[in-house]
Amino acid sequence: MKREYIRSCPMWRHEQPQHDWVFVTTDPGLNGMCGMDVVHVLAFFSFTLHGQHYPCAVVHWFIHSEEPDEITGMWIVCPGFNAHNQPDISIIHLDTIYHAAHLIPIYGIQDIPPEIQPHQSYDVFRAYYINKFADHHTFEIAS
Repeated sequence: MKREYIRSCPMWRHEQPQHDWVFVTTDPGLNGMCGMDVVHVLAFFSFTLHGQHYPCAVVHWFIHSEEPDEITGMWIVCPGFNAHNQPDISIIHLDTIYHAAHLIPIYGIQDIPPEIQPHQSYDVFRAYYINKFADHHTFEIAS
């Protein structure tokens, strides 16, 4: 892979917010999804402390299933929450980001209200498939 852009913008192209999803390495000793988690990037920032530069991201952690879904073969993720039922948000170093992730909402049997805009879809649904067919890198990670 040559280059990949991961975005976290409150106003993308002067329209709506765009906050991308990424795979984060949590256990380098394990292969694929067993050693990774999926997070929603809320913001990027950096700071310098004692002459050392630290590029960071504020992320919302998502919890993935123990194994891929039997029917689709895709992993399922759900938003993570702490003991106080608040979103599990933390700060990570950018070096832990491995690759962009593409999520597909798990639709129910009801129609999606027409007033839901594309940028709101990740706030409306509670579970998502990790789209392992997005590109060959993601296929290797999520298979």
